[in-house]
Amino acid sequence: MTTLLAADAAGIAEAARLLAGGGLVAFPTETVYGLGADALNDRAVARIFEAKGRPHFNPLICHYRSVEDVAHDVVLNDTARRLADHFWPGALTLVLPRRETSHIAQLAGAGLETLAVRVPAHPVAQALLEALDRPVAAPSANRSGQVSPTNAAHVLDGLAGRIALVLDGGASPVGLESTVLDVTGAPPVLLRPGGVTVEAIEAVAGPVRRPLPIEAGQARGSLRSPGLLVSHYAPELTVRLDARMAGPDEALLAFGPAPAGAGLTFQLSESRDLVEAAARLFDGLRTLDADGRRKGLARIAAMPVPDHGLGLAINDRLRRAAAPRG
Repeated sequence: MTTLLAADAAGIAEAARLLAGGGLVAFPTETVYGLGADALNDRAVARIFEAKGRPHFNPLICHYRSVEDVAHDVVLNDTARRLADHFWPGALTLVLPRRETSHIAQLAGAGLETLAVRVPAHPVAQALLEALDRPVAAPSANRSGQVSPTNAAHVLDGLAGRIALVLDGGASPVGLESTVLDVTGAPPVLLRPGGVTVEAIEAVAGPVRRPLPIEAGQARGSLRSPGLLVSHYAPELTVRLDARMAGPDEALLAFGPAPAGAGLTFQLSESRDLVEAAARLFDGLRTLDADGRRKGLARIAAMPVPDHGLGLAINDRLRRAAAPRG
């Protein structure tokens, strides 16, 4: 049975107690809800993979209270320091060399010589890390490959009965996962676009090498980052990209003025505001998937989104949602 608690002092204390005992807790961050385990506890980290049905070669992000805590487990080079000073706490994950002295569970890093680390900005996440007094390994709190959760109800839809507790902290304000940047070499490599734009990163760290096509992420023997699987963030209905029109058998994910004719419509942003669209993306996919299946619709038709700023991250998620399943 999964308990739902308000993210107040009592709820946070109970969540920290469960984490310390090896349990799994879903909690809000500014990006999406995370499914947390004590990052030092191998068995607890393994339970994340079990609950999500997640491939064990896909590494997890470790969440910390501060950059000083991060430095205990990874080697921060000059570029990483500049980025941390500018964007932490916040929606940026850095992939860095793991220290030999790190006690983070090997499974959290998929056995690699690197770790993916970030300092979240959400006050509930920060309070939970403070109460636990150790890092938390946390992917998004959903079944593997499905749409990421941006509120507590989304978490329960996928993980009820599989985890101990959900802390309800309301809707995640960013609504997209963190940007993941590999800073083990020069130039940094964008592994996953997300809540911090590439333009903002380049203003601090200089040129960033853009990601390879998403197929390359799965072709690698070991994935360097979460979110690199080709078919990911996938609703049950298939997704058709770059839709200018939609038929009566389609659910329309609209961006800007929506054409008539769809069997169902969810508006990401009537004004074409990329921040608003990013915050509403996963809720839109979930809503169209559930309501569309109830109506017997055939697919989700997604209107084009500009491929700059947060649009880069939105389009990355949509391409993965539309990728062939298998």
